[in-house]
Amino acid sequence: MRTSLLAVALAAVALGCCGVAAADAVTDSCNAIRDFVDVSFCAARLGSVPGAAVADRHGHLLMAADLAAASGASAGDAAAAAAEARGDRDPAARDALRACGFLYGAASVPALRLMRGYAAARAWGAARALLLLTGKAGIGCDAALAGSAAGGMAAANREFDQLSAMATALLNVVD
Repeated sequence: MRTSLLAVALAAVALGCCGVAAADAVTDSCNAIRDFVDVSFCAARLGSVPGAAVADRHGHLLMAADLAAASGASAGDAAAAAAEARGDRDPAARDALRACGFLYGAASVPALRLMRGYAAARAWGAARALLLLTGKAGIGCDAALAGSAAGGMAAANREFDQLSAMATALLNVVD
């Protein structure tokens, strides 16, 4: 009986005792970029990705880039749809929303996907060369919409900004 309890205890420690060590990998990555992102947001979003609990920081970078690209694609699609729904009723709002869709679709999302590909290949210089483009859509969309009656993009822009910041910050701390 004593031997089996010892074996169970050792197995629990080796496996991270109920996932505690596995969750620490995500927490460690998020803590490494705490100056740039909200740690609880980072941990929640990365922790929701299958495999994140056992991934290293490089894996977390790739996951964050995927999350940011998906968020940007969704925001770009929403902006494009909202622009088309406006039609000719409100040309200024329509144009602002089109600008948002363009920024996501022509700049940030493709840049994030390219950055992810370079990061996956550990081509750090090429990946870092894209940093100027990766986060522009959220900021640019907010600026485009500031003077128009169009709304509804603030939450999507904020989500994208946070995810893009997560990906770019992880790129800067990965070896």
